[in-house]
Amino acid sequence: ADFYLMERVKGIILRTKPPKGIDLNADTIRGISEAVIDNLVDLHQIDINKTGLIDIGKPEGYIKRQVEGWIRRYEKSATDEIESMDFAAKWMMENMPKDGKPSFIHNDYKYDNVVLNPENLKEVIAVLDWEMATVGDPLMDLGTVTAYWAETADPPAIKMFGLTATEGNYTRQEILNRYAKKSGRNVDNFVFYFVFATYKLGVIAQQIYARFKKGHTKDARFAALIYVVKSCGENAKRAIEKNRISDLYTS
Repeated sequence: ADFYLMERVKGIILRTKPPKGIDLNADTIRGISEAVIDNLVDLHQIDINKTGLIDIGKPEGYIKRQVEGWIRRYEKSATDEIESMDFAAKWMMENMPKDGKPSFIHNDYKYDNVVLNPENLKEVIAVLDWEMATVGDPLMDLGTVTAYWAETADPPAIKMFGLTATEGNYTRQEILNRYAKKSGRNVDNFVFYFVFATYKLGVIAQQIYARFKKGHTKDARFAALIYVVKSCGENAKRAIEKNRISDLYTS
């Protein structure tokens, strides 16, 4: 019979507000940034063949399936004409890279899906929410991390994703640099992965907003999700035009 094992882990999770009684000074936040990225590198270095994890997904053609699938989802759920989202979709179809060497990927890796050691916040002791895990290009996983990772100049709607815009955090480019150094992977053409992940976040918000606009859900908070969609589209478009993932709102 199918089954799973679950273990309780006591620790700290960073959500949209600092936990009560926890001093998240700049030095601590920087250490957390490093630990979260280093842990992702470790995850991507798991041998998917020896562990049998290769059997949970189909890495061949992963990028193409993801891009085409999320564009279709957006087209089916679109309610407003958002030029930046259409621009990003067209660009992705024209600039898809080949799949890189596959690894085990989490697909939703971010601050509020890792558990930190309460005695040492600079240590990751567990990772949560594995339901989207699969095998594929690890840079797609890193793209998700950077899409969620707001910087100080990003739109307010992007900062809703968590505490990454607070003082001491790595910038998205610093994340990329550390990942490249620790993993040895080539990240020279990373803009595509950031654009895809940012577009994907916009689509997820759009799908929920579409349900709200059609009256299928009554939660008034969902009305603000259209600003998330527009901000994701704007971040993606600026990354394409500036050919970078950080400092998108400076000249």
